[in-house]
Amino acid sequence: MGRGDRNEPFYSDHLEIYTTVSGFRIVAIKLQDLANCLGVELRGDSERYVQRVETLERADDTSLCFFGDRRYQAKLGATSAAAVILAEPDVPFCPVAALVSANPYLTYARAARLLHPELAVAGGRHPSAVVAQGTQVDPSAWIGAMAVVETGAQIGPRVFVGPGSIVGSECRIDEDSRLVARVTLCAGTRVGKRVLIQPGAVIGREGFGFAKDGERWVRIPQLGGVQLGDDVEIGANTTVDRGALEDTLIADGAKLDNLIQIGHNCQIGENTAMAACSGISGSTKIGRNCTIAGAVGMAGHLTIGDDVHFTGMAMVTRSVSEPGHYSSGIPAMPSAQWRRSVARFRHLEGLARRLKDLEEKRDQIIAELQREPE
Repeated sequence: MGRGDRNEPFYSDHLEIYTTVSGFRIVAIKLQDLANCLGVELRGDSERYVQRVETLERADDTSLCFFGDRRYQAKLGATSAAAVILAEPDVPFCPVAALVSANPYLTYARAARLLHPELAVAGGRHPSAVVAQGTQVDPSAWIGAMAVVETGAQIGPRVFVGPGSIVGSECRIDEDSRLVARVTLCAGTRVGKRVLIQPGAVIGREGFGFAKDGERWVRIPQLGGVQLGDDVEIGANTTVDRGALEDTLIADGAKLDNLIQIGHNCQIGENTAMAACSGISGSTKIGRNCTIAGAVGMAGHLTIGDDVHFTGMAMVTRSVSEPGHYSSGIPAMPSAQWRRSVARFRHLEGLARRLKDLEEKRDQIIAELQREPE
Protein backbone atom coordinates (compact mmCIF):
# COMPACT_ATOMS: atom_id res chain seq x y z
CA MET A 1 0.00 0.00 0.00
CA GLY A 2 1.15 3.51 -0.68
CA ARG A 3 3.01 2.72 -3.88
CA GLY A 4 2.03 2.74 -7.53
CA ASP A 5 3.66 2.06 -10.88
CA ARG A 6 6.22 4.41 -12.31
CA ASN A 7 5.05 6.25 -15.39
CA GLU A 8 8.22 6.86 -17.36
CA PRO A 9 8.71 6.31 -21.13
CA PHE A 10 11.58 3.88 -20.67
CA TYR A 11 9.49 1.56 -18.55
CA SER A 12 6.53 1.53 -20.91
CA ASP A 13 8.62 1.20 -24.08
CA HIS A 14 11.21 -1.41 -23.13
CA LEU A 15 10.19 -3.32 -20.01
CA GLU A 16 7.80 -6.16 -19.47
CA ILE A 17 6.61 -6.32 -15.85
CA TYR A 18 6.52 -9.78 -14.32
CA THR A 19 5.86 -9.51 -10.58
CA THR A 20 6.63 -7.55 -7.43
CA VAL A 21 8.91 -8.81 -4.65
CA SER A 22 9.88 -7.03 -1.40
CA GLY A 23 8.89 -3.60 -2.64
CA PHE A 24 10.72 -3.96 -5.97
CA ARG A 25 9.34 -4.98 -9.33
CA ILE A 26 10.92 -7.75 -11.34
CA VAL A 27 10.96 -6.73 -14.99
CA ALA A 28 12.44 -8.01 -18.24
CA ILE A 29 14.37 -6.13 -20.90
CA LYS A 30 16.19 -7.08 -24.08
CA LEU A 31 19.95 -6.96 -23.80
CA GLN A 32 20.30 -4.49 -26.66
CA ASP A 33 17.79 -2.13 -25.06
CA LEU A 34 19.61 -2.46 -21.76
CA ALA A 35 22.97 -1.76 -23.40
CA ASN A 36 21.53 1.34 -25.06
CA CYS A 37 20.12 2.63 -21.79
CA LEU A 38 23.42 2.03 -20.00
CA GLY A 39 25.57 3.45 -22.78
CA VAL A 40 27.75 0.34 -23.08
CA GLU A 41 28.66 -2.10 -25.85
CA LEU A 42 26.86 -5.43 -26.12
CA ARG A 43 28.70 -8.46 -27.42
CA GLY A 44 26.31 -11.33 -27.85
CA ASP A 45 22.63 -12.11 -28.46
CA SER A 46 20.82 -8.78 -28.65
CA GLU A 47 17.34 -10.37 -28.51
CA ARG A 48 17.81 -12.26 -25.25
CA TYR A 49 15.87 -10.96 -22.26
CA VAL A 50 17.21 -10.46 -18.74
CA GLN A 51 14.98 -9.90 -15.75
CA ARG A 52 17.13 -9.91 -12.62
CA VAL A 53 20.65 -9.42 -11.31
CA GLU A 54 22.29 -12.42 -9.71
CA THR A 55 25.64 -13.85 -8.61
CA LEU A 56 27.78 -15.70 -11.14
CA GLU A 57 27.25 -19.06 -9.49
CA ARG A 58 23.47 -18.73 -8.93
CA ALA A 59 22.61 -17.15 -12.28
CA ASP A 60 20.30 -18.75 -14.84
CA ASP A 61 19.52 -17.82 -18.44
CA THR A 62 17.41 -14.81 -17.36
CA SER A 63 20.07 -13.35 -15.06
CA LEU A 64 22.51 -10.47 -15.43
CA CYS A 65 25.79 -10.65 -13.50
CA PHE A 66 28.74 -8.45 -12.66
CA PHE A 67 32.42 -9.40 -12.84
CA GLY A 68 35.21 -7.19 -11.52
CA ASP A 69 37.69 -9.39 -9.65
CA ARG A 70 40.04 -11.84 -11.36
CA ARG A 71 39.96 -14.05 -8.25
CA TYR A 72 36.50 -15.16 -9.43
CA GLN A 73 37.53 -15.95 -12.99
CA ALA A 74 36.67 -19.64 -12.58
CA LYS A 75 33.11 -18.70 -11.57
CA LEU A 76 32.87 -16.44 -14.60
CA GLY A 77 33.90 -19.30 -16.88
CA ALA A 78 31.24 -21.58 -15.39
CA THR A 79 28.34 -19.14 -15.19
CA SER A 80 24.96 -19.86 -16.78
CA ALA A 81 23.94 -16.19 -16.86
CA ALA A 82 22.34 -14.54 -19.86
CA ALA A 83 24.96 -11.79 -19.75
CA VAL A 84 27.77 -10.39 -17.62
CA ILE A 85 28.87 -6.79 -17.10
CA LEU A 86 32.66 -6.60 -17.26
CA ALA A 87 35.66 -4.66 -18.52
CA GLU A 88 37.27 -5.08 -21.94
CA PRO A 89 40.27 -7.15 -20.69
CA ASP A 90 37.91 -9.74 -19.20
CA VAL A 91 35.84 -10.34 -22.33
CA PRO A 92 37.93 -13.37 -23.49
CA PHE A 93 37.08 -15.20 -20.26
CA CYS A 94 33.31 -14.68 -20.58
CA PRO A 95 31.33 -17.66 -22.03
CA VAL A 96 28.07 -15.70 -22.44
CA ALA A 97 26.96 -12.31 -23.74
CA ALA A 98 28.98 -9.40 -22.38
CA LEU A 99 28.08 -5.80 -21.58
CA VAL A 100 31.49 -4.12 -21.89
CA SER A 101 32.00 -1.13 -19.62
CA ALA A 102 34.87 1.14 -18.61
CA ASN A 103 33.38 1.13 -15.09
CA PRO A 104 31.64 -2.23 -14.58
CA TYR A 105 30.61 -1.62 -10.98
CA LEU A 106 28.87 1.64 -11.81
CA THR A 107 27.19 0.03 -14.81
CA TYR A 108 26.01 -2.81 -12.57
CA ALA A 109 24.50 -0.32 -10.12
CA ARG A 110 22.55 1.39 -12.90
CA ALA A 111 21.44 -1.93 -14.39
CA ALA A 112 20.19 -3.16 -11.03
CA ARG A 113 18.12 -0.01 -10.63
CA LEU A 114 16.58 -0.57 -14.05
CA LEU A 115 15.81 -4.24 -13.51
CA HIS A 116 14.63 -3.83 -9.92
CA PRO A 117 12.91 -0.43 -9.76
CA GLU A 118 11.17 0.60 -6.57
CA LEU A 119 7.45 1.01 -6.73
CA ALA A 120 6.46 4.64 -6.91
CA VAL A 121 4.49 6.31 -4.14
CA ALA A 122 0.70 6.44 -4.45
CA GLY A 123 -0.83 9.27 -2.47
CA GLY A 124 -2.97 8.76 0.60
CA ARG A 125 -2.75 7.76 4.24
CA HIS A 126 -3.31 4.60 6.24
CA PRO A 127 -6.39 4.67 8.48
CA SER A 128 -4.18 4.32 11.57
CA ALA A 129 -1.96 7.29 10.68
CA VAL A 130 -2.26 10.40 12.86
CA VAL A 131 -1.91 13.70 11.00
CA ALA A 132 -2.35 16.85 13.07
CA GLN A 133 -4.24 19.89 11.92
CA GLY A 134 -2.08 22.64 10.50
CA THR A 135 0.10 20.32 8.43
CA GLN A 136 0.71 20.55 4.70
CA VAL A 137 0.72 17.11 3.10
CA ASP A 138 0.90 16.91 -0.69
CA PRO A 139 -1.89 14.72 -2.11
CA SER A 140 0.70 12.51 -3.84
CA ALA A 141 2.50 11.70 -0.54
CA TRP A 142 1.83 8.53 1.45
CA ILE A 143 1.50 8.44 5.25
CA GLY A 144 1.87 4.85 6.46
CA ALA A 145 0.38 2.78 9.24
CA MET A 146 0.81 4.17 12.78
CA ALA A 147 2.81 7.13 11.46
CA VAL A 148 2.50 10.50 13.20
CA VAL A 149 2.76 13.90 11.50
CA GLU A 150 2.77 16.80 13.96
CA THR A 151 1.51 20.35 13.63
CA GLY A 152 3.26 22.60 11.11
CA ALA A 153 5.01 19.80 9.22
CA GLN A 154 5.30 20.11 5.45
CA ILE A 155 5.43 16.95 3.35
CA GLY A 156 6.15 17.35 -0.36
CA PRO A 157 5.16 15.50 -3.51
CA ARG A 158 5.63 11.72 -3.63
CA VAL A 159 7.15 11.56 -0.16
CA PHE A 160 6.83 8.15 1.54
CA VAL A 161 6.41 8.22 5.32
CA GLY A 162 6.70 4.58 6.31
CA PRO A 163 4.96 2.73 9.13
CA GLY A 164 5.67 3.88 12.64
CA SER A 165 7.55 6.99 11.56
CA ILE A 166 7.26 10.28 13.41
CA VAL A 167 7.51 13.64 11.64
CA GLY A 168 7.87 16.30 14.32
CA SER A 169 6.39 19.77 14.38
CA GLU A 170 7.65 22.24 11.79
CA CYS A 171 9.60 19.55 9.89
CA ARG A 172 9.88 19.80 6.15
CA ILE A 173 10.37 16.91 3.73
CA ASP A 174 10.94 17.71 0.07
CA GLU A 175 9.81 15.71 -2.91
CA ASP A 176 10.55 12.02 -3.54
CA SER A 177 12.11 11.41 -0.13
CA ARG A 178 11.48 8.17 1.75
CA LEU A 179 11.28 7.39 5.45
CA VAL A 180 11.30 3.60 5.23
CA ALA A 181 9.91 2.71 8.67
CA ARG A 182 10.17 3.83 12.33
CA VAL A 183 12.12 6.93 11.37
CA THR A 184 12.00 9.84 13.81
CA LEU A 185 12.39 13.40 12.58
CA CYS A 186 12.51 15.67 15.61
CA ALA A 187 11.00 19.14 15.52
CA GLY A 188 12.29 21.52 12.86
CA THR A 189 14.28 18.99 10.82
CA ARG A 190 14.70 19.81 7.12
CA VAL A 191 14.96 16.95 4.61
CA GLY A 192 15.90 17.63 0.99
CA LYS A 193 14.86 15.95 -2.23
CA ARG A 194 15.26 12.21 -2.91
CA VAL A 195 16.55 11.53 0.59
CA LEU A 196 16.43 7.93 1.82
CA ILE A 197 16.29 7.28 5.57
CA GLN A 198 16.39 3.67 6.76
CA PRO A 199 14.50 2.15 9.72
CA GLY A 200 15.28 3.29 13.22
CA ALA A 201 17.17 6.45 12.29
CA VAL A 202 16.70 9.47 14.56
CA ILE A 203 17.32 12.89 13.04
CA GLY A 204 17.37 16.00 15.19
CA ARG A 205 17.54 14.70 18.76
CA GLU A 206 19.04 17.06 21.29
CA GLY A 207 22.80 17.28 21.09
CA PHE A 208 24.99 16.08 23.94
CA GLY A 209 25.68 19.40 25.63
CA PHE A 210 26.17 19.88 29.38
CA ALA A 211 27.81 22.39 31.72
CA LYS A 212 29.44 21.33 35.00
CA ASP A 213 27.97 22.63 38.26
CA GLY A 214 30.21 21.20 40.94
CA GLU A 215 29.79 17.46 40.64
CA ARG A 216 26.55 17.69 38.68
CA TRP A 217 25.81 18.23 34.99
CA VAL A 218 23.39 20.90 33.74
CA ARG A 219 21.86 20.21 30.35
CA ILE A 220 22.27 23.01 27.78
CA PRO A 221 19.23 23.52 25.53
CA GLN A 222 19.99 22.61 21.94
CA LEU A 223 18.25 25.31 19.90
CA GLY A 224 19.49 24.54 16.39
CA GLY A 225 18.17 21.96 13.97
CA VAL A 226 19.32 19.48 11.31
CA GLN A 227 19.40 19.99 7.57
CA LEU A 228 19.76 17.05 5.18
CA GLY A 229 20.63 18.02 1.60
CA ASP A 230 19.36 16.44 -1.60
CA ASP A 231 20.17 12.78 -2.35
CA VAL A 232 21.39 12.10 1.18
CA GLU A 233 21.07 8.54 2.53
CA ILE A 234 20.93 7.72 6.23
CA GLY A 235 21.39 4.13 7.42
CA ALA A 236 19.44 2.12 9.97
CA ASN A 237 19.71 3.27 13.61
CA THR A 238 21.96 6.18 12.72
CA THR A 239 21.51 9.36 14.76
CA VAL A 240 22.16 12.97 13.78
CA ASP A 241 22.00 15.46 16.67
CA ARG A 242 20.51 18.91 16.34
CA GLY A 243 22.83 21.89 16.74
CA ALA A 244 23.29 23.87 19.92
CA LEU A 245 22.55 27.21 18.22
CA GLU A 246 23.22 26.66 14.50
CA ASP A 247 22.08 23.66 12.47
CA THR A 248 23.88 20.37 11.98
CA LEU A 249 24.41 20.04 8.21
CA ILE A 250 24.58 16.94 5.99
CA ALA A 251 25.31 18.20 2.46
CA ASP A 252 23.98 16.98 -0.88
CA GLY A 253 24.86 13.43 -1.86
CA ALA A 254 26.36 12.39 1.50
CA LYS A 255 25.89 8.70 2.40
CA LEU A 256 25.82 7.51 6.02
CA ASP A 257 25.77 3.80 6.84
CA ASN A 258 24.08 2.09 9.80
CA LEU A 259 24.82 2.82 13.46
CA ILE A 260 26.63 6.15 13.00
CA GLN A 261 26.58 9.00 15.50
CA ILE A 262 26.85 12.58 14.20
CA GLY A 263 27.29 15.08 17.03
CA HIS A 264 25.72 18.51 17.27
CA ASN A 265 26.86 21.26 14.90
CA CYS A 266 28.81 18.87 12.67
CA GLN A 267 29.03 19.57 8.95
CA ILE A 268 29.41 16.67 6.50
CA GLY A 269 30.42 17.75 2.99
CA GLU A 270 28.97 16.86 -0.38
CA ASN A 271 29.32 13.24 -1.55
CA THR A 272 31.17 12.15 1.57
CA ALA A 273 30.52 8.51 2.50
CA MET A 274 30.78 7.12 6.01
CA ALA A 275 30.70 3.43 6.97
CA ALA A 276 29.02 1.81 9.96
CA CYS A 277 29.84 2.37 13.63
CA SER A 278 31.71 5.63 13.11
CA GLY A 279 31.32 8.46 15.57
CA ILE A 280 31.86 12.15 14.83
CA SER A 281 32.10 14.43 17.85
CA GLY A 282 30.41 17.80 17.95
CA SER A 283 31.36 20.77 15.76
CA THR A 284 33.67 18.76 13.50
CA LYS A 285 33.59 19.75 9.84
CA ILE A 286 34.29 17.15 7.16
CA GLY A 287 34.89 18.25 3.56
CA ARG A 288 33.65 17.06 0.19
CA ASN A 289 34.27 13.64 -1.38
CA CYS A 290 35.75 12.08 1.75
CA THR A 291 35.41 8.44 2.81
CA ILE A 292 35.23 7.40 6.45
CA ALA A 293 35.64 3.65 6.89
CA GLY A 294 34.01 1.58 9.62
CA ALA A 295 34.44 2.36 13.32
CA VAL A 296 36.38 5.59 12.78
CA GLY A 297 36.26 7.97 15.74
CA MET A 298 36.77 11.72 15.44
CA ALA A 299 37.33 14.21 18.22
CA GLY A 300 35.31 17.41 18.32
CA HIS A 301 35.99 20.81 16.75
CA LEU A 302 38.18 19.36 13.98
CA THR A 303 38.34 20.42 10.34
CA ILE A 304 38.84 17.71 7.71
CA GLY A 305 39.58 18.90 4.16
CA ASP A 306 38.23 17.65 0.85
CA ASP A 307 39.22 14.24 -0.56
CA VAL A 308 40.50 12.89 2.76
CA HIS A 309 40.10 9.13 3.34
CA PHE A 310 40.35 7.34 6.69
CA THR A 311 40.74 3.58 6.92
CA GLY A 312 38.85 1.43 9.41
CA MET A 313 39.13 2.13 13.16
CA ALA A 314 41.25 5.23 12.66
CA MET A 315 41.25 7.56 15.67
CA VAL A 316 41.30 11.14 14.41
CA THR A 317 42.38 13.64 17.08
CA ARG A 318 43.74 16.45 14.90
CA SER A 319 42.51 18.39 11.90
CA VAL A 320 43.62 17.13 8.47
CA SER A 321 43.85 19.54 5.56
CA GLU A 322 45.83 17.61 2.94
CA PRO A 323 44.00 15.14 0.65
CA GLY A 324 45.11 11.54 0.96
CA HIS A 325 44.67 8.30 2.89
CA TYR A 326 45.15 8.15 6.66
CA SER A 327 45.27 5.20 9.08
CA SER A 328 45.82 4.54 12.76
CA GLY A 329 44.19 1.21 13.55
CA ILE A 330 46.35 -1.83 14.40
CA PRO A 331 45.56 -4.78 12.11
CA ALA A 332 44.64 -8.09 13.71
CA MET A 333 47.46 -10.56 14.32
CA PRO A 334 47.86 -13.94 16.03
CA SER A 335 47.16 -13.68 19.77
CA ALA A 336 50.62 -14.86 20.82
CA GLN A 337 52.27 -12.21 18.65
CA TRP A 338 49.91 -9.55 20.00
CA ARG A 339 50.71 -10.46 23.63
CA ARG A 340 54.45 -10.21 22.93
CA SER A 341 53.96 -6.83 21.28
CA VAL A 342 51.88 -5.55 24.21
CA ALA A 343 54.58 -6.69 26.62
CA ARG A 344 57.12 -4.67 24.64
CA PHE A 345 54.91 -1.58 24.66
CA ARG A 346 55.54 -1.25 28.41
CA HIS A 347 59.28 -0.95 27.78
CA LEU A 348 59.09 1.68 25.03
CA GLU A 349 59.73 4.62 27.37
CA GLY A 350 62.84 2.96 28.83
CA LEU A 351 64.10 2.02 25.39
CA ALA A 352 63.64 5.59 24.20
CA ARG A 353 65.66 6.95 27.14
CA ARG A 354 68.44 4.42 26.58
CA LEU A 355 68.56 5.31 22.88
CA LYS A 356 68.77 9.01 23.72
CA ASP A 357 71.64 8.36 26.19
CA LEU A 358 73.52 6.34 23.56
CA GLU A 359 73.07 9.10 20.98
CA GLU A 360 74.40 11.70 23.45
CA LYS A 361 77.44 9.52 24.24
CA ARG A 362 78.06 9.01 20.51
CA ASP A 363 77.92 12.75 19.93
CA GLN A 364 80.39 13.31 22.80
CA ILE A 365 82.84 10.76 21.37
CA ILE A 366 82.60 12.32 17.90
CA ALA A 367 83.19 15.79 19.36
CA GLU A 368 86.26 14.60 21.33
CA LEU A 369 87.72 12.91 18.26
CA GLN A 370 87.29 16.07 16.25
CA ARG A 371 89.15 18.11 18.93
CA GLU A 372 92.17 15.78 19.02
CA PRO A 373 95.23 17.12 17.08
CA GLU A 374 96.29 15.23 13.99
